[in-house]
Amino acid sequence: MGRDVKVLVLLEPDPELPPPPLDLLPADVDVVQVGPTPSDEELAGATVLYVWDHRFADLGPILRRTTQLQWVHAASIGVNRLMCPELSAVTLTNSRGVFDTSISEWVLAAVLAHVKDLRETWRLQTETTWTYRTTGRLAGTRAAVVGTGSIGRAIADRLSRLDVRVTLVGRRPGEDPTFGTVHGSDDLVSIAAAVDLLVLAVPLTPGTTALVDAEVLGALGPRGLVVNVGRGPTIVESDLVDALRNGTIAAAALDVFDVEPLPADSPLWAMPNVLVSPHMSGDYRGFEVDMMDVFTDNLERWRRGNSLRNVVDPAAGYVPQ
Repeated sequence: MGRDVKVLVLLEPDPELPPPPLDLLPADVDVVQVGPTPSDEELAGATVLYVWDHRFADLGPILRRTTQLQWVHAASIGVNRLMCPELSAVTLTNSRGVFDTSISEWVLAAVLAHVKDLRETWRLQTETTWTYRTTGRLAGTRAAVVGTGSIGRAIADRLSRLDVRVTLVGRRPGEDPTFGTVHGSDDLVSIAAAVDLLVLAVPLTPGTTALVDAEVLGALGPRGLVVNVGRGPTIVESDLVDALRNGTIAAAALDVFDVEPLPADSPLWAMPNVLVSPHMSGDYRGFEVDMMDVFTDNLERWRRGNSLRNVVDPAAGYVPQ
């Protein structure tokens, strides 16, 4: 027999985002939709909190108001907004695995668009101008993928299949059965100097904040491309703007930023060598169903008293590999 459970689903209605498909949850589960500040009545008896709103950042006050919540699940991969001291008393899980394929596809699209100079091709098309020219080739180039989680590994795998020589970079060095030597992020300057493409797919932690600065960008060099699908503060944004303006690097494809939405006065909007994407690299039609599938699988495990998937290490800020 599974345990009885009351689930609070925290969401902020947003016409741009799909609502959670709550009809996929078991009929015998007590599901209550709440806003960012649930009432005492709503909290009463609830043992599970499903944070559907990925922008939510006030978990601490909720956990301080109840001793009954035992498990918090995030409808996202990154959980930096949820981190708080009160998490030490509950289990936190995330939606790791849902976006691996779609984000790696976005990275490939961005990289190929850069290598094949599709921006210029589209510009010439709008002018009905037929101009023959040659472009680059992806095969044989070198890439460093920073992030050894499931997203980073999916990106590395797909790049490798296109004959890109991939170096995997993690928090600490080691050996990987698929990608060989994993280099530590402490050596990122020397790693950047040896590659053409730098892909960032890391969670936001104290160790990844400002990981890519002017020194790393200078090492990457004038033919280098930076792709960020992790978190904006991983890059020192002012250093990135300077590097793009000065030709220190060739281009950047960015899905995440220091401030989101990206302010209208950000110089990144108008730079011809920058792809600005509104934090949507992982979102695909139907992702909300796959997201709910991860939760319902964990909910069944929870009710049976089994181990949960995707348990976040609160000290590290992510699911250990």
